[in-house]
Amino acid sequence: MIFRLAALLLASSTMIGSAAAGTVCTIVADARTGKTLLEEGRCDQRITSASTFKIAISLMGYDAGILKDAHHPALPFKKGYADWLPIWRQTTDPSSWMKNSVVWYSQQVTQALGEARFRDYVRAFDYGNQDVSGDPGKNDGLTRSWLSSSLKISPVEQVAFLRKVVNRELPVSAYAIEMTAQLTALDVAGGWDIHGKTGAGRATKADGTPGNAQGWFVGWATKGDRTLVFARQVEDEKTEAVSPGIRTRDAMLKELPAMLDKLQAAD
Repeated sequence: MIFRLAALLLASSTMIGSAAAGTVCTIVADARTGKTLLEEGRCDQRITSASTFKIAISLMGYDAGILKDAHHPALPFKKGYADWLPIWRQTTDPSSWMKNSVVWYSQQVTQALGEARFRDYVRAFDYGNQDVSGDPGKNDGLTRSWLSSSLKISPVEQVAFLRKVVNRELPVSAYAIEMTAQLTALDVAGGWDIHGKTGAGRATKADGTPGNAQGWFVGWATKGDRTLVFARQVEDEKTEAVSPGIRTRDAMLKELPAMLDKLQAAD
């Protein structure tokens, strides 16, 4: 059962248009069948993948042997790396990379892959618009394409990608999937084993100037033999102290177990 009418009514009150923040889309699907169980709002519009792309980078890194386990390689912070969060200015390993969403560590992995392998993985994953060209004229796709740049993905596509992850349908090793699941493990609540990743970026207006802040929380949850995949995207009209991705994750984690139980019972 897809709650489309109720979703549209709810979306009209929560989508962007308020002075603060709005949920643009919430979508939940059954990982095995692909059946959409909940779809609220505008879920087919592509935006920057932002740090949700770390799930894909993790799969690439472990499959290619660049990432070894949860704590290797541990890479030292160097001057010139992205450092706008103090917690990034320290030695980082795969676990702390995912937990703290460290941009420069992602960039070390993608640079180790090289342009050809990086591009090939994105295409093999059928990830969003698959555009890893980066900013126009800057030749920075290998380090910037997913950061409010060329690589974009919709909530519907996020869910499709995550289904392939949990169903082990991507052309990567079993170890890559197992380690990525380990790094993204967040909580066990209401019997649901929850995995997920936040993301935050900024839209670009038609005139090229920065637009609203955008946030993601995407992932999957397993209870017994049932796995549901989900994505929520939000948009902020003003800047908050806490990123929209973190706020989206924290809000959704509170409601997720009850939401999933309700959806499962109704299906």
